[in-house]
Amino acid sequence: MIADLGVEELRTLLSTSLPSAQDADTIVPTVSTLFTPDSHRLALNVDATIVKGGRGVGKTFWFRSLLDDRLRAVASHEYRIDRLTHVTVHAGYGADNTPERYPGSAELRSLMDSGAAPWDLWNTVLLTALGVPDLMGTSSWKDRIQWVREHPAERDRAIAEADREAARDGTLLLILFDALEHLHRDRRQADQLVIGILQLALELRLSTRNIRFKIFIRPDMFDGALLSFPDASKLTANAASLKWSPTNLYGLLFHYLGNNDSPSAERFRAEIPGWIEATPGRHLPPPHLLGDEQQQAELFTAIAGPYMGANFRKGHTYTWLPNHLMDGAEQVSPRSFLSALTKAVEETTAQYAAHEYAIHHEGIRRGVQAASATRVGEIKEDLPWVQVAIDPLAGQQVPIDEGAVIDLWSEHGLTEALQRQAAYVVEGEKVRTGPRYPDRYSGLIEELIELGVMRRRKDGRIDLPDVYRIAFSIGRKGGVPKVKS
Repeated sequence: MIADLGVEELRTLLSTSLPSAQDADTIVPTVSTLFTPDSHRLALNVDATIVKGGRGVGKTFWFRSLLDDRLRAVASHEYRIDRLTHVTVHAGYGADNTPERYPGSAELRSLMDSGAAPWDLWNTVLLTALGVPDLMGTSSWKDRIQWVREHPAERDRAIAEADREAARDGTLLLILFDALEHLHRDRRQADQLVIGILQLALELRLSTRNIRFKIFIRPDMFDGALLSFPDASKLTANAASLKWSPTNLYGLLFHYLGNNDSPSAERFRAEIPGWIEATPGRHLPPPHLLGDEQQQAELFTAIAGPYMGANFRKGHTYTWLPNHLMDGAEQVSPRSFLSALTKAVEETTAQYAAHEYAIHHEGIRRGVQAASATRVGEIKEDLPWVQVAIDPLAGQQVPIDEGAVIDLWSEHGLTEALQRQAAYVVEGEKVRTGPRYPDRYSGLIEELIELGVMRRRKDGRIDLPDVYRIAFSIGRKGGVPKVKS
């Protein structure tokens, strides 16, 4: 399929096309790298207030793309969402440091510590986005919040007038929220801030026609808000999730290869008929490279060979890679997928340079190990209690009986360990976080299953997907080896 592209040239194309930095905050979307998987169309609908997604699935990528007029136009055209061309977009919160739009994380903590209510804070952010003159004369968020608190009638009139003006202009005001995990170190405080955003989002949905929030949020943070804010369930009717199928992931890979700025990418496209230059510098893969498993498998076989070893008994490369990166909900993040491939190319270049394919199967195995270590590092950062719960299982083999898991937890005094961990100190600050069921082990298992860290097999035994199992040092007979310490 790509016979005219030599192995070394293809390996170089892979190396230069795959993102070198897998942290979403460092990847800036461009016209050439913007990928529009079919499964993300609902997430970009202006009426989808809640967009759920774990680490590395594209929340920040879409947040930044929607803020960019040109990228938003591309998404509007390719997803056939005409309303995206008639919106005025503002950032309500994000990882970028834009203190004129919203308080940064340090200032947020200071405002909360001084008694600012989340409702007042987010109303202030909203009115700033609407350009209320009384707020434009000061850069102090404390003073702005004070004005909003003291002028509720003016607040209501400003929102109503902005709604009417947008209706006259035929536009919609869209306020975007991202990076909510960085709102506050204290998870309880972060939850309160999230609840404030959701409450205001719900009010706008009910009271206006042309002002909407779009909130990119981790599922566990949204679920935590649901427990404290019952009305948030009204926002779930049109909620969207950023999910990736294996064909989406391989479509992303081929999109990157075809949009690299090099003669090799031109030859790559020339080898596969059907590429379209939708706009200068943006090449769209043919439909069969986006949604046909057989065609994708043939192309990936030309890149990495057919098998994960000498024959089919070791597994087929095309299915093996995503299968070993799936979490318990059978989801793979593109960050993990691309990270594994980047490591696979590096290992092949360093150890198997004479290999007949651009990627060696041992490189793919090591790529999965590296992606597992990264994913476990992320969940330790996001939800530290998960490590506390999984550590007692180290050295075990999965699948494992649920009773054996509970026995191990009891032997290690897990409830007490979780309670100690639920209030630990980082840089002089108490950080509170923890599971919903620290003293009910059956509920704890269900919570870990919801997070995708565990899964329950048909026979009732508990399993850990490889993307977590490997770096958590839990074994599986015949599985990918654990990461050596």
